[in-house]
Amino acid sequence: MDIRAITPDYAVSPQIEPGDLPAIKAAGYVTVIDNRPDGEIPPHLHADAMRTAAEALGLTFVLNPVVGGALTMANVTAQGAAVAASTGPVFAYCASGNRSSIVWALANAGKLSPDELIGLPARFGYQLEHLRPQIEALARG
Repeated sequence: MDIRAITPDYAVSPQIEPGDLPAIKAAGYVTVIDNRPDGEIPPHLHADAMRTAAEALGLTFVLNPVVGGALTMANVTAQGAAVAASTGPVFAYCASGNRSSIVWALANAGKLSPDELIGLPARFGYQLEHLRPQIEALARG
């Protein structure tokens, strides 16, 4: 498992397994967001299995599947709402962490500068510069 802390309160990761959840909890995360559609992964990693394992540890589990190349504003809104509702740090995962970074950046348009929204994920190799016009448009409302 590779925890990539975009901010102190939001981290992303490539795909995790149920056995990774105790370490995620031990690292201080209280909410886990699954941004990966079940159709991309084997059954033992599907949302229901992950939810059961997360909730057994007292973690809040949120399913917000982001289909590669088909991101919606509903995904952005759901990610922002899950982060806002969390009582502590949030851990989000997908195939590589990229989609989890994208929905975080778009959900935070207007809260952080475009340079921060692009630069913070870039420390981990996530290239979001192509989203600058969309981030700026969302920030304007």
